[in-house]
Amino acid sequence: MKQIILSFVALIMTFSISAQELRCRVQVNSSLIQGTNKQIFTTLEKELNELMNNRKWSNATYTSNERIECSLVITIKNYSGGDNFTGELQVQARRPVYNSTYFTTLFNFRDQNFNFNYIESQPLETTERQTSNNLVAMLYFYGYVILGYDADSFSRLGGSPFFHRAEEIANAMQSSSETGWKAFESEHNRYALINGILDEKLRPVRELYYDYHRLGLDIMAENADNGRSKIASSLMVLRQANNDRLYNIAITSFLDTKIDEIADIFSNGQPKEKSDVYALLLDVAPSMQKRFEKIQNGK
Repeated sequence: MKQIILSFVALIMTFSISAQELRCRVQVNSSLIQGTNKQIFTTLEKELNELMNNRKWSNATYTSNERIECSLVITIKNYSGGDNFTGELQVQARRPVYNSTYFTTLFNFRDQNFNFNYIESQPLETTERQTSNNLVAMLYFYGYVILGYDADSFSRLGGSPFFHRAEEIANAMQSSSETGWKAFESEHNRYALINGILDEKLRPVRELYYDYHRLGLDIMAENADNGRSKIASSLMVLRQANNDRLYNIAITSFLDTKIDEIADIFSNGQPKEKSDVYALLLDVAPSMQKRFEKIQNGK
């Protein structure tokens, strides 16, 4: 049912507001800040949870158990008592695997330039086109990225409308003085992320999300061998994608999110699959070798 809805959304999405899609837990970690009133962080956390969970992101209808589970952990590194906050964000999203109690992580990303202004007594600006509020722009950006990855995992390239909305936000923020948005500012910022996701050369990496999840993981409860075989074959697109766009953030983000899961899946695989997947990962992610060694040794 969800796949049908998302396919329909991908064709006619107008982004009119009619449904809630996210079940998002926002945490504001202020443990690094000493000697200040912590109430502001409590208020901020409450407002951000309301912003993410009460917002209607699209015209798709999600039942309660279809809402996308995600988390945003904001670690405040510097706060002087004014309205300026310096920190970083860890964002994660996951979805259930069919016919199982297992949840698979779809997106796991660390934003090290999550810096913003916030005044406790003033309500957050929630107009999407308003780019003067960097905090809201960043949260909306990641909200759409989460929705995009979830949709891609249920329908081939189904997340395009959401990713394009995130791209619009990133493009609008090019004229701001805020960090983390600028083209060529960094290979690991928001602009680089959405640019990598929508890079036509890396279209096979986006298609991989559907093959890996819907055609692979989702059938493993019924037929583990067939599911594992599909995952193994789907992963092979990473080699060419990596050759075309060496060190692209879209590829490294997928690998960082999935490498431990892949290692678990193939630690019990067939010898040829184990060998092929191990060789692939060694080729495209040599720095992560310790994380997938269990494919070879089963531990």
